[in-house]
Amino acid sequence: MFKKRLITILLSLYLIPGFAQNADSVSVVKTRWQKTKIARQVKLFRHHFNKNNLFGANENISFIEVENSGRKAVFALGAEEKELIKTSDFGKREAAIVALNGNFFDVKDGGSVDYVRVNGKVTNTNRLDKNNNRAKHQQAAVVIEKGKIAIKKWDGTADWETKLREENVLLNGPLLTYNEQNENLDTTSFTRLRHPRTCLGIKPNGRVILLTVDGRNENSAGLSLPELTKLMNWLGCTSAINFDGGGSTTLWIEGMPDNGVINYPTDNKKWDHNGERKVANVVLVKKK
Repeated sequence: MFKKRLITILLSLYLIPGFAQNADSVSVVKTRWQKTKIARQVKLFRHHFNKNNLFGANENISFIEVENSGRKAVFALGAEEKELIKTSDFGKREAAIVALNGNFFDVKDGGSVDYVRVNGKVTNTNRLDKNNNRAKHQQAAVVIEKGKIAIKKWDGTADWETKLREENVLLNGPLLTYNEQNENLDTTSFTRLRHPRTCLGIKPNGRVILLTVDGRNENSAGLSLPELTKLMNWLGCTSAINFDGGGSTTLWIEGMPDNGVINYPTDNKKWDHNGERKVANVVLVKKK
């Protein structure tokens, strides 16, 4: 009798994670997202999972979906070599309709710590560690050419980014999924703990998702990188790349309430739209 009971308990413990994951995926896929048309080929999707019903927590998710045709809506980069600027101010300055915070930067002295090229001009180069090794966020990139965006994976060479032919290059990461294959993630606290996250994903039909997940608040816990990978998979992305997150996570849309800030940035430690952090660069969507 004891043996049968033990087998039952072990089997249930084995099945619970799979059941939970399946429930989470169903929850995302069947969610009735609040949809708003922003422009031709650009839509906003929002939902607040506020019943501890995604990964066992509350999660506030906002994302833009853009047809990646380079016609009615086009992608671009906005960047400063040293100065830090709010995502919303980048968006306004660049006459964009959408702005999403970009890659990692020097909070004290300004400027990206990763390679950035805008319209053919290099504004920043990689800051390597003391052993001349790349960080995980220097092992992938988003590239833009003629208004269309793509994700590229580091080929292992020292000067990889300089050989990329696109006029606009933004190193970022870590890469989560590439051509339908999930990448191996490390086990650092940055990876396994929940934080606000910013992410870009590409679907098989070519559509691009620019996504924020809020965090560090009882209203939204944030995600670990494995959880973020699952979310992007469930949203249909076959390639996805993590951006700088935490207090930097910001999605801005022209003409929307609250100065256009859609999510709940955390730098003021309040659940409102006023806690933007200044950043070094952004990914933009513009009307053509």
